[in-house]
Amino acid sequence: MIAWSIFIPACFALNCAPGPNNMLAFGNAARLGLVPALLGGLGRLPAFVLLIVVTIVGLGAVLAASATAFTIIKMIGAIYLVYVGIQFWRKARALATTQALDKALGALLRRDFMIAISNPKAIAIFTAFFPQFIDASQPAWKQLTAMGGAFLLLEIAAVLIYVVAGAAVGRMLKSERVFVYLNRLVGGVLIASGGAMAFSRS
Repeated sequence: MIAWSIFIPACFALNCAPGPNNMLAFGNAARLGLVPALLGGLGRLPAFVLLIVVTIVGLGAVLAASATAFTIIKMIGAIYLVYVGIQFWRKARALATTQALDKALGALLRRDFMIAISNPKAIAIFTAFFPQFIDASQPAWKQLTAMGGAFLLLEIAAVLIYVVAGAAVGRMLKSERVFVYLNRLVGGVLIASGGAMAFSRS
């Protein structure tokens, strides 16, 4: 039986880590408001569903065992993060006045999805963290499915926390200059995350 009393808080801590998806949700909420950022932040859920399915069918373990495959995905994710970060930096002023193209919900969803699906750390969570809670006497796929469902619900809660915080900051700080700096901060975090991903050994 899954040790839910241990799994839930540990998993939620991972969900709430200030990674690129959460920082993106925070920045979107600050400049666009709570609802667009919350809806856009749900773009990661289909990506996580795909990764959970991959883990359940065993391909996650194969990918984790293949250094070449892992490196390729890691580099793709790193390049995309750096690209998005540069866009935030270059368009900081346009984003501050919410006139940029990524204001559209479809673009927000697509960006959140791409960052999530191209981040091999998510695969590592599902292939390294989840198995620690598997009861060998019970069917693994049922337990992985249950943990995956819990992870998705906790991820929604994490998105909500970040967008509420971002929206609050957006309401307090009305200066365009502040929003320019905020967008550059988000861009800098994304670029740094991409660089760290590219040069990490795991």
